[in-house]
Amino acid sequence: MGREQWGSRAGFILAAVGSAIGLGNIWRFPYMAYENGGGAFFIPYLFAMITAGIPFMILEFSMGHKYRGSAPKTLANIHSKFQWLGWFQVGIAATIAVYYVAVIGWAISYFGMSFTQSWGQDTNTFFFKEYLALGDNSPTNLGSIQWEIAFSMLIAWAITYAAIVGGVKAGIEKASKVMMPILFIMVIVLIGRMIVLPGALEGVNYMFKPDFSKIWDVKVWAAAYGQIFFTLSIGFAIMIAYSSYLPAKSDISNNAFMTVLINCGFSILAGIMIFSVLGYMAHAQDKSITDVVTSGVGLAFVTLPAAINLLPAPYILGPLFFLALVVAGLSSHISIMEAVTSSIMDKLGWSRKKAANIAIGLGFIISMAFATNGGLLLLDLVDHFANNVGIITSCLVEIILMTWLFKIADVRDYVNGISDFRISTWFDVCLRFITPVILAIIVATKFFTLFTSGYGGYNLTLGWMLIAVLLVVSLLINAMSNKEFQ
Repeated sequence: MGREQWGSRAGFILAAVGSAIGLGNIWRFPYMAYENGGGAFFIPYLFAMITAGIPFMILEFSMGHKYRGSAPKTLANIHSKFQWLGWFQVGIAATIAVYYVAVIGWAISYFGMSFTQSWGQDTNTFFFKEYLALGDNSPTNLGSIQWEIAFSMLIAWAITYAAIVGGVKAGIEKASKVMMPILFIMVIVLIGRMIVLPGALEGVNYMFKPDFSKIWDVKVWAAAYGQIFFTLSIGFAIMIAYSSYLPAKSDISNNAFMTVLINCGFSILAGIMIFSVLGYMAHAQDKSITDVVTSGVGLAFVTLPAAINLLPAPYILGPLFFLALVVAGLSSHISIMEAVTSSIMDKLGWSRKKAANIAIGLGFIISMAFATNGGLLLLDLVDHFANNVGIITSCLVEIILMTWLFKIADVRDYVNGISDFRISTWFDVCLRFITPVILAIIVATKFFTLFTSGYGGYNLTLGWMLIAVLLVVSLLINAMSNKEFQ
């Protein structure tokens, strides 16, 4: 039987955009812009998008399309010794899937609570002490399972399972065609309502206000490139798997441009939405905007519930906001599990259902570690290593292998042969020189920081063990079966 295919170009684009747009766009990007020069951050961000995001997306789309397989199969077909990198990327994807689902579970719980704002007035105490019941816990002392969180995670896994088992056209594409338009409509509606609130424009202005002195800061450029890689789902098996389902005649370069531009455009919309809420919150509480801005989980589950308490008609705007978070999270989770499932199908020749049963069944069991009292702390540690060590290092290795050991001009010729508009030598220059240098600087900086300063006061042994295990398992699979994909 031939490989499954997307039913339409729009279906593929929406699925790829759904993968790229996740919870990070909503809570990470606005804070990144605010922290790194506001409006001035868009200069390195757009430069990173043009020199790294779009070329890398074209590279992964072309690899998946040409070799018609998951990341391990594609890399094994390019060279048998590269299969390990594909499995390492699948391992990173599987790791992200089992903790990312916990955050989706929290969003599902908060969606239910948002109808009555049952989180109360002290949203910080509620989230950490009542909802997570975080006490004297650590990543190695997790405590007991919180059954409300576990049930919400089960709902998330069930939706992901239904989409994966349904297949590419009937499952993933159909889900993406529903989820993505709903997500964009919800965000536009929320912006339309929030932007007219007192103080909202001051909040938005605060995010976009340019601080051009930060343009010369290397950390700002590293943050821009890091954000591009984190947000586009490149470097951890997803886009290779998705592009492997494209029809033979597909406009690779156009698809890549559209996916990247829609994702980055959504990030900016999310920034307007978030900072209009924070501006209103600062106005209502007579505080400075700097006193209400937080990053990460604090923004999504502490600051924004507090903002929702202040909003007119919170029982409408609250559910709308958390439903947007749930949809953004689920669309990404589905793509992550497809990268894992398709790799198992390609390797073992299993049916889609059997591969999904094993992958999602094991994923659900392992993910229960993140439904515990200390789940947030374990998540924080694992997420830091998966993103800052796993994905960034994987991207660097992949780009060196693909562009220096093979003729990048051959990739360009392949893309130009099937695309409506041609890409020129800028593609070669970006992927051979600009992006590897920037990535090498980011990787070196991250490793130096982890070894000298640590992270979050944690014992980092668990994080390094995770990366080591994924690497060893990937190399073992490679050594045992170099040519099984051929």
